[in-house]
Amino acid sequence: MPTISMFFGLIIRMYYAPKEHNLPHIHVEYQGQEALVDISDGTVMEGYLSPRHLRFLQAWIEIHREELFADWSLCRNGEEPFRIEPLR
Repeated sequence: MPTISMFFGLIIRMYYAPKEHNLPHIHVEYQGQEALVDISDGTVMEGYLSPRHLRFLQAWIEIHREELFADWSLCRNGEEPFRIEPLR
């Protein structure tokens, strides 16, 4: 599962998953916390992230939503997603 971005200790990944049936989402890790987060609205689908880090992640998703959906499309076709700029 390739890493598409990293910032403030958050590691954000997306599976290469042809024909992925779930809603478009990212996998996020932070110091032992793990979550699946919906890229359409930034809600946690599964797992846990501290409220502070979830807010950072949601701000990043808002800024990069189009790029995230483009990556999701690539992954659904079995192609490698591109890296996305971190939150600064």
